Amino acid sequence: MSLTHTSVRRECNEAIAGQPAAAHFAQRAATKALNWRGVALGGFVLAVLTSFFLPVTLASAEARARENLAIAAPFEVGESPAGNYLAALVAGAERDTVAAATFFREALRFDPHNPKLIERAFVASLSNGNMDDAFSLAQRLVTREPDNSLAHLALGVEAIKNKQFAAARAHFGRGGAGQQRDITATLLTAWCYLGEGNPKKALELVDRLRDENFAVFRDYHAGLIANVANNVPEATRRLKAAYEADKNTLRLVDTYARFVAKRGDPAQAAKIYEAFDQILPSHPIVVAALADLKAGKPLDLLVKNAEQGSAEVLYGLGAAGGRQGDELAAMIYLRLSLYLAPQNSLAIISLADIYERIKQNEQAIDVYALVPAKDPLRTTADVQTGLILETLGRTEESATFLKRIVDEHPDNGDALSALGNLQRAHKQYAEAIATYTRAIDQANKTGKASWALYYFRGISYERDKKWPLAEADFKQALTLYPDQPLVLNYLGYSWVDQGVNLDEAFAMLHKAVELQPTDGYIVDSLGWANYKLGRYDEAVKELERAIDLKSSDPVINDHLGDAYWRVGRKLEAHFQWNHARDLGPEPDDKEKILDKIEHGLPDDPKPAAAEATPKEQEPKKENGG
Repeated sequence: MSLTHTSVRRECNEAIAGQPAAAHFAQRAATKALNWRGVALGGFVLAVLTSFFLPVTLASAEARARENLAIAAPFEVGESPAGNYLAALVAGAERDTVAAATFFREALRFDPHNPKLIERAFVASLSNGNMDDAFSLAQRLVTREPDNSLAHLALGVEAIKNKQFAAARAHFGRGGAGQQRDITATLLTAWCYLGEGNPKKALELVDRLRDENFAVFRDYHAGLIANVANNVPEATRRLKAAYEADKNTLRLVDTYARFVAKRGDPAQAAKIYEAFDQILPSHPIVVAALADLKAGKPLDLLVKNAEQGSAEVLYGLGAAGGRQGDELAAMIYLRLSLYLAPQNSLAIISLADIYERIKQNEQAIDVYALVPAKDPLRTTADVQTGLILETLGRTEESATFLKRIVDEHPDNGDALSALGNLQRAHKQYAEAIATYTRAIDQANKTGKASWALYYFRGISYERDKKWPLAEADFKQALTLYPDQPLVLNYLGYSWVDQGVNLDEAFAMLHKAVELQPTDGYIVDSLGWANYKLGRYDEAVKELERAIDLKSSDPVINDHLGDAYWRVGRKLEAHFQWNHARDLGPEPDDKEKILDKIEHGLPDDPKPAAAEATPKEQEPKKENGG
């Protein structure tokens, strides 16, 4: 049986059979990992779209030494095997990963020979990062299911860690000729050949990945293998080819620049980093590397042996899987990668990001804590931790935590913008303005001021009733990023609200809708601007579009109710107002909605300044790798 996508999908689906199917602005792109465009995840990929996400706890002395910010809800195991099993299913359905792991382990104690229970406990341990248990369970599993692909993957990785490369190849080779088409097994096997001292065989195997979708991945790993084998000409050729094919991927850029610097050309390495800095400014890894080059310090290579090379394979596939929605697959790849290379901060941050996305916030905090203290991404991890605390409703703790980061790193733009966003979210507009100003001043020192900082400070000025300053910031944001739809929306709506620059304002709103036609908030702004100027038929048309795009927003439902009333569709107006009331509007808005439900709208309206402000939005996450 080959190590194929289908076989592992079947095994994992059977392992969890019977279980239910499953924003903040802090320059999240700065923490994203390898971005392999077009790489299909083969082999051991676990494409399990389910709400059963298994436990996540990594252990390290450094993590234990850091303050414990994650506070999980307590639970107790029971004496009943059936009860523990059912509790594990419920915990999985609720995405309570720690409880799911604990209850599956307890259930297995009472039925240790049940192959399906062994498999579930194995997957739980593996995704939890409890590697000793995972390897032990994998061994038990393959004695009962000799072709279990995931178990062989885990055992192969364990063998690599122990430098038993022939044994690892045997695990990866289960299934015969079909495995040669499998990117996971092929690359891991290639690194095993290198570990055995056979780089020629390793390169030959990598080059069997002929699909052009794998071209960058193929050249990247061929270059790494050649470099570890001291084949400098081949390493130069392959790594340069990978870099030339994709200059937008941080991991690849970082690897190539370090290789170039190691070969005695630090000036060229600096140019490589500076070119990436134009794509994604001020990434912590790039900033740190440029500082080391300027100081004449050597840059260490990321991959020096077969163990680290194998970790790089698993990391790349895990990062790609996370972006493609295979969260469970991504977690397992990243766990195995970190088992081989525990200091890879990009892998740690990628794993923590997955837990954030599946709303396992306490586990995300624990994983972020694993980033080494002196790593360039340590502050990024701390900023994310502070933002998660706010998500968990621990606002005061979040503010204190972020202020401490800012005090420790007063020049860190990410920390400043995160604190400013928190202050703005809690209507502390004066404080937010001061914080954004510090962030803007810091950014301007490097000539890389962000349009988003001006946009958010502009919002804070507008909410603080300092319109001239807000208007200036919105205009500056558009200077830095012409036709930015969020800024066009806010400035255009504000002008309509004030009855000034109407032609330009409507042009802005139409442009924003053209750029983001599926954004219900932006479409709502255009509809509500038409309403405010008495263009009720046009308002209805746009607001109905906005409702189709964002049906659960109370403000948009309220707006559509008003527009329906003005065109004589009063029964439908009451329906929309009632719906808006039931969607949890802000207290002030709810009071006005209840009054309209009881009394309707006054007659003979005169288009005037609106009571609502444009819907505030966060910028979309950038993809910088």
